Amino acid sequence: MTTSPASSADASLLERVRDNVAEARRRIESSSPDPSRVRIVAVTKTFGPEAVLAAVAAGVGTVGENYLSELEAKRHAIGDVAVTWHFLGALQSNKIARATRAADVLCGVSRRKEVAKIAAVAPGSAIYVEVDVTEIPTRSGAPVAAAGDLVAEARGLGLEVRGLMTVAPPDRDGAALAFATIRDLADQLGVVERSMGMSADLELACQHGSTEVRLGRALFGSRVVP
Repeated sequence: MTTSPASSADASLLERVRDNVAEARRRIESSSPDPSRVRIVAVTKTFGPEAVLAAVAAGVGTVGENYLSELEAKRHAIGDVAVTWHFLGALQSNKIARATRAADVLCGVSRRKEVAKIAAVAPGSAIYVEVDVTEIPTRSGAPVAAAGDLVAEARGLGLEVRGLMTVAPPDRDGAALAFATIRDLADQLGVVERSMGMSADLELACQHGSTEVRLGRALFGSRVVP
């Protein structure tokens, strides 16, 4: 029997998430030149399966997880509820096979060895290449100059490169430059999705052509700290 998200999510949580999704869509519509192209990805890191169900009931069909164990547990917990799962976290070589089984799209691909391993264990997988435009040592992502070669290599190995993903710097000018860079790079490489923009900067990302905003706090509130 198919589970109904609305029947499985707490009523107060469902109402709050529905209101927040509506507000997020209003923000997208006020800032994107083509809001119909912009997908909301509900980032449920540290929140339980009930948050996934509330997001789905509110009309969000794509969920992003940063930690593989959380993704696996939540996917199992919600059963056959229809969700597209994005793995947003850094890929560890010894866990890539697990990640390809748990996620529908691997979004943090940034190195040649990751591309090779994904192609070997799950041919034809869908990926996003993560690009770092900040040059901050602690940030993940391929350098802008290397992104084209990485996309070409992934395609050459039969992977489906659906888009690019980035996390912008916190300052507005730096974020605007980052988003414009990813938009232009995506155009040059012929990839459709530009996963850029989060709760604090989604308007700026949408202004610069984002097709996918990753929202956690804007949908669910402050994160639960273990």
